[in-house]
Amino acid sequence: MVNKIDVPSRWTAETGEAVAKQNELAADVYSTDQSVAEMREGYRRERAYWNEGGPVMAATVDGVIPTEHGEIKVRMYRPTADAVLPAIFFTHGGGWCLGDLDTHDRMTRLIAEESGAAVIAIDYGLAPETKYPTNLQQCVAVVQAIRAAADEWGIDNADVSFAGDSGGAHIALGSYLYLRDVEKAADNVRALLLFYGWYGLRDSPSQRRLGGPWDGITQEELRFYLSQALTDESQMTDRFLDLFQNDLTRDMPATYIVAADLDPLLDDSRLLAEILKDSGIPVTLDIYEGIIHAFLHHSRIVPEAGAAIAAAADFYRAQAERS
Repeated sequence: MVNKIDVPSRWTAETGEAVAKQNELAADVYSTDQSVAEMREGYRRERAYWNEGGPVMAATVDGVIPTEHGEIKVRMYRPTADAVLPAIFFTHGGGWCLGDLDTHDRMTRLIAEESGAAVIAIDYGLAPETKYPTNLQQCVAVVQAIRAAADEWGIDNADVSFAGDSGGAHIALGSYLYLRDVEKAADNVRALLLFYGWYGLRDSPSQRRLGGPWDGITQEELRFYLSQALTDESQMTDRFLDLFQNDLTRDMPATYIVAADLDPLLDDSRLLAEILKDSGIPVTLDIYEGIIHAFLHHSRIVPEAGAAIAAAADFYRAQAERS
């Protein structure tokens, strides 16, 4: 496409190093000229390096939650030995087509370590095998099942939050809205922690000017992911797909939004933050400069990744002090 910003000339030295490592591990990992199965294999291979090291948990518990939408694997990260911890439900990114519990393991451990909460990662079904809205409904069902059995899971049902990165941030926000408006079960939610998500914009200045092989979300690639996730194009206007179709001016928890200035999805984060701020909802938008999409994966090299998670944890803890 024309009129693109020369992103490599603007990214930080560490970002350039991370992209070079990404290319070394799995060149063309985001290319849509391959099958989804091939994309997943390359994604897992590349992510294995980034998940090495990091904090050690007091306990890591794998489980399976039966739902009407199938059995869903979950993994709970407990940073301390406390009998009861607040819970953060985490949904991973990957364009609804890629990723699993392992590809985001270090990221979720870091969130648990920094926040002090039990982070429960949900392994929702991937597209195209699992279509929207089933992936969202799976996550909602898991949240309700675990909250109903809070004592067994060692979590405080009166203190839960939602978090996610990229497509997972979309599912995290969508899950909260679905629980609020459909299930009427969005009580006692402390915060939303949303990392560089897509929330519904099909076109924007940042989408037009940013994006490339380093992040796999040019406008053409975003359309590809959506084509895999949706059964029919008419779903593009569904309120739980285009989250800006929802009323975001009421009954919203405090929200922390992380964005990157070289990310095609930047304007989604800006618009969401603007709506929440204008509605008097506690919100913080932090935009990291010289940084690309999905940078939380690069915490082994890019210092802004750890800084963003630490800042999100600070915001999260501050909400407990406010209540």
